[in-house]
Amino acid sequence: MFDDISIDELLKLKDTGELTVIDVRSPSEFKNSTIPGSINIPFFSDEERAEVGTLYKQVSQQAAKERGLEIVSAKLPDFVKNFSNVDGEKAVFCWRGGMRSRTSATVLALMGIEVLRLDGGYRSYRNWVVDTLETSEFKPHAYVLNGYTGSGKTTILHRLHEQDYPVIDLEGLANHRGSIFGQIGLEPNNQKTFDALLLEDIERLNESPYVLFEGESKRIGKVTLPPFMLEKKEQGTQLFIDIPIEERINNILEDYQPWEHKQNCLEAFTRIKKRIHTPIAKQIESDLRSEDYASAVRLLLEYYYDPLYDHSTRQIPDNHKVNIKANNADEAVDLIREYIKDGLPAATL
Repeated sequence: MFDDISIDELLKLKDTGELTVIDVRSPSEFKNSTIPGSINIPFFSDEERAEVGTLYKQVSQQAAKERGLEIVSAKLPDFVKNFSNVDGEKAVFCWRGGMRSRTSATVLALMGIEVLRLDGGYRSYRNWVVDTLETSEFKPHAYVLNGYTGSGKTTILHRLHEQDYPVIDLEGLANHRGSIFGQIGLEPNNQKTFDALLLEDIERLNESPYVLFEGESKRIGKVTLPPFMLEKKEQGTQLFIDIPIEERINNILEDYQPWEHKQNCLEAFTRIKKRIHTPIAKQIESDLRSEDYASAVRLLLEYYYDPLYDHSTRQIPDNHKVNIKANNADEAVDLIREYIKDGLPAATL
């Protein structure tokens, strides 16, 4: 037989690094959302799950069980082999801790492979994430990176993270750059995935004296920041990265590589075209079509993103601001390190 474990027990074992968590749901369910760090050994393929589900709804529960048994019987050798190739302690889960995980654990036990089963399945994990985020008290002081589009804020965070500074990359967790063009070349995460990844960072860094993250708006692509993160942002020390516009243009071109995504860029531009003075908008569209991307980016910065940013940051109190004037991201990293090390009052560096 097998033992059921609670979500708290699973997370404690997972933190030791000695437990492999295995999602036995279909590949599309796994892709949509899972427990971070899990691997997928599906009980049914997407097509098989749809077939069994249709029988359950349109014929009967018994018909669905019989067809499910028929499908699984043919797949059992490979299914068991995949589990036997996983070293160490293992735990399985499905959506609600029902038929798929129970059958998986039972069959594996009969084959001499011991596994634990998550009581309540992925749904219990998702409920835990939502409840924890709603009641979280995030303790570290926040250093919030602000700056015009293209200032290299994400690059700066990555460089600081590489040097073991406590960093949360919100755009990385969302897999979206946070602008109208922000999903170009990316596949943005949904709210479930973002919440799970954010919570892992929150718990990892909650005892740190401070944390660095970017000053995002409430929404990043498809996801919404929890209220406590917005509150932490408002209360934090605001670091304003001031980098020359030529460097910002180069950063944007390197990051987005618009020549690889010409049509996507044009489609994204149509969503903001009406907000830009008509002659300028026409020139931007012409530049995008002729692949003069440096000119298009410059005009977008000067006539759309920079004025928008000025408006959004006008209300930040001066005593919360620190100006970081640098020529590039590397210089900004050094100045931020100096500021944090010396504990300087809010001032201009």
